[in-house]
Amino acid sequence: MSTDPVVIMKQEVGKIAASKVKSNTIVGLGTGSTTAYAIQYIGERLANGELTNIVGVPTSFQAEVLAKKYGIPLTTLDAIDHIDVAIDGADEVDPHKNLIKGGGAAHTREKVVDSLADQFIVVVDGGKLVDELGSTFLLPVEVIPMAVTPVMRQLEELGGKPELRMGIKKAGPVVTDQGNLVIDVKFDRIDNPAELEMKINNLPGVLENGLFVGVADVILVGEIIDGKPSVREF
Repeated sequence: MSTDPVVIMKQEVGKIAASKVKSNTIVGLGTGSTTAYAIQYIGERLANGELTNIVGVPTSFQAEVLAKKYGIPLTTLDAIDHIDVAIDGADEVDPHKNLIKGGGAAHTREKVVDSLADQFIVVVDGGKLVDELGSTFLLPVEVIPMAVTPVMRQLEELGGKPELRMGIKKAGPVVTDQGNLVIDVKFDRIDNPAELEMKINNLPGVLENGLFVGVADVILVGEIIDGKPSVREF
């Protein structure tokens, strides 16, 4: 068991998110460190009989590996007609529940799954809360490899400073689960996230960007207060 308050806080947030999953439902399984604990606890609830008849739809290879590890049966979007609840993290959350996601380069699949869910629960720590999107985190844009250069030029015309995301412990750029590349874009301010989301997605060669506008229903925020983990909902 960890004694690190940050780890305990992430575990608490994951546990509360997992507790909102009901039997006989289809669950979108997100990506990231806090969501990983939610997947673990859903698996534990299945194992001890608290939950029955759950199937998961993973948003990434990471989520798929974790779901298998914790014994959550998986399905695909081809085989289902709805998703009851999705649990996923975010890199930034504004006061209107709009998000920037894609720090893990999985935002395209995350957006498909999270947008389909009847309820989308976001799990974050307090450091992810911002007054305005783009203030602390670059906006990830997934792009097909042949279009990287023209898309970067067009992102500059939209007021952004684009940079191709490079791998760590890997020579060359980050490659997504779809085999594409990620451009991280710095905007001085994002006044209208909904408009920017559409403008970027209309650039030829762009698959998806990390702005999630009007998708999140519940935000679970983990914080350390007086050295103790606490979780609040907004």
